[in-house]
Amino acid sequence: MSKLVSPAEAVARIADGAVVTVSSSSALGCPDLVLKALGQRFRDEGHPRGLTTLHPIAAGDMYGVKGIDWIAQDGLLSRVLAGSYPSGSSNLPMPEIWKMIVEDRVAAYNVPSGIMFDMHREAAAKRPGVLTRVGLQTFVDPVREGCAMNAKAAEQPIVSRVEFGGETWLHFPNIQPDVCILRATTADEWGNLTYEHEGAYLGGLEQAIATRTNGGLVIAQVKRLTARGSLRPHDVRVPGHLVDLIVLDPDQKQTTETPHDPAISGEVIRPWGSFTLAEHGIEKVIARRAAMELRAGMTANLGFGISAMVPRVLLEEGHPQAVTWAIEQGAVGGMPLTGFAFGCASNADAYVPSPQQFIYFQGAGFDMSFLSFLEVDVEGNVNVSKLGKKPYLTAGCGGFVDITAHAKKIVFSGWFEAGAQIDLTESGISVRQPGKFTKMVAQVEHVTFSGQRAREQGQEVLYISERCVMRLSDRGLVATEIMPGIDPARDIVAASEGRVAVAENAVTMPLALLAEGPMGWAP
Repeated sequence: MSKLVSPAEAVARIADGAVVTVSSSSALGCPDLVLKALGQRFRDEGHPRGLTTLHPIAAGDMYGVKGIDWIAQDGLLSRVLAGSYPSGSSNLPMPEIWKMIVEDRVAAYNVPSGIMFDMHREAAAKRPGVLTRVGLQTFVDPVREGCAMNAKAAEQPIVSRVEFGGETWLHFPNIQPDVCILRATTADEWGNLTYEHEGAYLGGLEQAIATRTNGGLVIAQVKRLTARGSLRPHDVRVPGHLVDLIVLDPDQKQTTETPHDPAISGEVIRPWGSFTLAEHGIEKVIARRAAMELRAGMTANLGFGISAMVPRVLLEEGHPQAVTWAIEQGAVGGMPLTGFAFGCASNADAYVPSPQQFIYFQGAGFDMSFLSFLEVDVEGNVNVSKLGKKPYLTAGCGGFVDITAHAKKIVFSGWFEAGAQIDLTESGISVRQPGKFTKMVAQVEHVTFSGQRAREQGQEVLYISERCVMRLSDRGLVATEIMPGIDPARDIVAASEGRVAVAENAVTMPLALLAEGPMGWAP
């Protein structure tokens, strides 16, 4: 018997007070049509009310896929736990979900994506919640915010500190999902799901299992329907016995502004010469210095921002496959994409489900991680997850906390000052006009990465900017490498209000970083 229903029929089965888990990563894999129908049902009927929604990675974006914003309505949403939230330019209107958060109209939490997937696994197996050291001494820790994004959330704690085996851990009690909404490419009549046009598997299987073991409802949005028995068993990522209802959306896109790129889903391999190189400029210079930390054969994790340019640096140097990239959405190898397609990769070697990718990240199986910073303080703490004045400029922590928790080596990249006027030539960098404020602050607004815990664990940490390379030491931030043309006393020490010291043996970075052509990186 076919499980095919309309979007309205599917969401009509969602009860008041339900816990709804949604599989998505911004626009990648977002079951947008079902979320739209859920929001419309509430506007028409006033039900379902009081939902808790779980989003291991963001649902929707600010550029054409509304996702969570369809359901960001007073009375419909009671509580939201998300690894990340829609984010974008300050020139765009604030998303409805962010309005609800900052106006304290919904209890909102920012939970690291890996922990969110762990919560589903533990709830599925009916174990006593997640016990983890990921997030200690960061905003995740209840000694700080305990993941709470507003006062309403702070009144309802979701994490506590516990002692176990002589060590301090964070404990997240189970939250059992009642409904799962996921997305795939093809469903057969029985509900077996394949992902041949998707850019990632994400965590749909784990979310469906957690829902099924709780006796809940699983809704799958797909692009097309086929007869039962016509799918190759090895291609089925979510088996039909876990799926209750199927919703068709033949127009669903791979990701924002990408209807279907076969290289993203691994159906074709693009020539390496077809990828665009990073545009020459200050951010490329920073990315080049970050790339100098790499050696052939390494596996490296990659985050959003300046760090996302590092693979393009290796491409320009003629060695696009010297390093294996691993990103949290699940792609391994190939060329990680930027812009609207961030989270996808072309020419990937493999696609790993996100929950398994995060096990690898939390256990620090990779050689190093390339991430970005919004601000850094004198203790080496990094903030990427909160900006009080413009909250939706950041998506939250995503997988950042999971990745940095035990990583052997972390390379952070960012601007030393905000809004500085910088001149770049092949002979040096000069600060023509100071910025509005320094990114090197006395105390970060939000501790997404703990410098103290990094020191305790012996992690190697670099902070690369357009002016210098700083390292985390027992006496704080120390600039050990200076960009050609930079005046250390004026552009580093004074510009940071004395928060960054310059090492006595600091060296000048190579001029090759500033060149218009390749810099000469070799594996």
